[in-house]
Amino acid sequence: MTRGPELTAGRDLPPEPELGRRVELAASEAAVTEPELSAARLRIAVARLSRRLRATKAAGALTATEVDVLVAAERRGPIRMSDLASFAGLNPTMLSRLIPKLEEAGLIRRLADGADRRVCRVEATAKGRALLDRVRSERNDALSRQMSRLALPEREAVLRALPVLEELAERLVEPEQRPTNLASR
Repeated sequence: MTRGPELTAGRDLPPEPELGRRVELAASEAAVTEPELSAARLRIAVARLSRRLRATKAAGALTATEVDVLVAAERRGPIRMSDLASFAGLNPTMLSRLIPKLEEAGLIRRLADGADRRVCRVEATAKGRALLDRVRSERNDALSRQMSRLALPEREAVLRALPVLEELAERLVEPEQRPTNLASR
């Protein structure tokens, strides 16, 4: 299969006719390929999007992993360190190296657990939440700029796919990590 030009951060998108032809080719290939190939293509596309959206000026010197830990602390905090490590997909030793840096930068705060003094919880500070707001805004702007360059049918296809992609993402969460409000959807 011949591939069109790679779409990378900082490069212009190919002209719309080329992009439209690639979308049509991808759709026709998806209809005749095995489910595993389609799953692999989806996984690769999502991973590429994620990687290309990770780099932001707002994050400054923070690594992608440190931003991920801060996001997890914001979403789940105050959260036990062991739960944060599991949620962020890190081993506890790695997490224990990252937390002091985030704490020193004023992005995360450690809290004592009232029920068990051996347990430490962390949460994002106001400064950490403000940083994440800037990171998210920068990522949303970058993606919006690229989506606005798509032809209307391609933009509509992406928008129609969103509910399905969101549901797939929820199904991939471990049962014990699922929010309790999923049943109300």
